[in-house]
Amino acid sequence: MCVCGRSSGGSTSNLNMNLYATKKTAAEGMLDIALFLANITHMKTVIEQGAGYRYYAAVLTLISFSLALQIVAGVLIIIIGRRDLNDEANHKRLDSLNNYVTILIFFIFVTNIFISVMGMERTGLFARMHF
Repeated sequence: MCVCGRSSGGSTSNLNMNLYATKKTAAEGMLDIALFLANITHMKTVIEQGAGYRYYAAVLTLISFSLALQIVAGVLIIIIGRRDLNDEANHKRLDSLNNYVTILIFFIFVTNIFISVMGMERTGLFARMHF
């Protein structure tokens, strides 16, 4: 049984791929903005703690790197969102841009894992535990 674009009523479903891709890109952009703001807040906290903070230079460098990657990913997301997916000529370029954004997001993810690990302070219950 083929479900090739037909709804249960028998009429052809007209899924607008361009609208779907635009909504998906907008959602990615909003998540990127949320992470960007979280990193800025984290950076502000580290700067307020001062150079006496154990991983001060490392965390500031990683946060700066993550913010730079997020800016590049955001620009690429905007470029992808403005292109017409229904135009065959754009498919190869959009696929490449989408792959670049995916790679950037992976690097952002890994960088933020390191930021989180180095950003943990041993306070409260965790200060008494030995890992």
